[in-house]
Amino acid sequence: MDRVLVTGGAGYIGSHACKALARAGFEPVAFDNLSTGWREAVKFGPLVKGDLLDRAAIDAALSQYRPVAVMHFAALSLVGESMKDPGKYWRVNVDGALNLVEATVAAGIRDFVFSSTCATYGDQDGVVLTEETPQYPINAYGGSKRAIENIVTDFGAAFGLNHVIFRYFNVAGADPEGDLGEQHVPETHLIPLMLDAVAGRRPALTVFGSDYPTRDGTCLRDYVHVSDLVDAHVLGLKWLLDGRGSRVFNLGTGTGFTVREVIEASRAVTNREVPVVEGPRRPGDAVALVSGSARAIEELGWAPKRSTLRQMIGDAWGWASRPGYGG
Repeated sequence: MDRVLVTGGAGYIGSHACKALARAGFEPVAFDNLSTGWREAVKFGPLVKGDLLDRAAIDAALSQYRPVAVMHFAALSLVGESMKDPGKYWRVNVDGALNLVEATVAAGIRDFVFSSTCATYGDQDGVVLTEETPQYPINAYGGSKRAIENIVTDFGAAFGLNHVIFRYFNVAGADPEGDLGEQHVPETHLIPLMLDAVAGRRPALTVFGSDYPTRDGTCLRDYVHVSDLVDAHVLGLKWLLDGRGSRVFNLGTGTGFTVREVIEASRAVTNREVPVVEGPRRPGDAVALVSGSARAIEELGWAPKRSTLRQMIGDAWGWASRPGYGG
């Protein structure tokens, strides 16, 4: 069975990717320092506890497991924190990725899937973002991800590192079968924060900014179901293993929802009110981010099946309602 090294494989998206890889016939090897990931989420292959800032640990994992490809999710990802401590993001995200890419090439592995972000585009209101949209990140998180894209493409040109780069939008939902879900510490994502407020685990949901130039004054985002997202990553891996060359793909639905619209959808799904308080805008937040994903649909054959707002909230609510959640 072919193996794939999955950095961040104990995290929210990485663990879902491991399940999708296992279902597709691969053995996922999760490489994670467990700083934000969960050992209990590693269910579909071995766990290597290691840090991307430790080059020797990466070399050892690649030597032991000899994967056919690397799938890179591990990163710091809190936009607000990146605005306050940019050095941390450049050091951990970029230095770690450089170690990983260099180790990958040194091990003779030539297929690399990188999980990037729409944050590389910055704040470009009124534009449906495509892969050709210029990248102007407005926070250190997006800037570090753009830098990693540059590293990957430079190593592609110099050493033949074939790569697929995914720039995706707001990921939401949980594994429909209940094996995995979203549980960050601290939690910063809208839907789990909202459901925590619904369930009484926090007093209220804070809406950051109500004076944006959108249809109701709150930020607008494109949401994609985590299961659909990782299905695209498996397709990207197969694209590379079939020798189809390097490519960049956006992953989203092309439809944006405001924060208030997400709250209204939650009321319909949970049949409960969402306690809300209004707060100021957060530094680094874009007004609106909406994806054009035609390339992934047409070229990869990606077909997002669960990325409706009600489905994403419903799957997340199922995960958040299970016994022991938050323990």
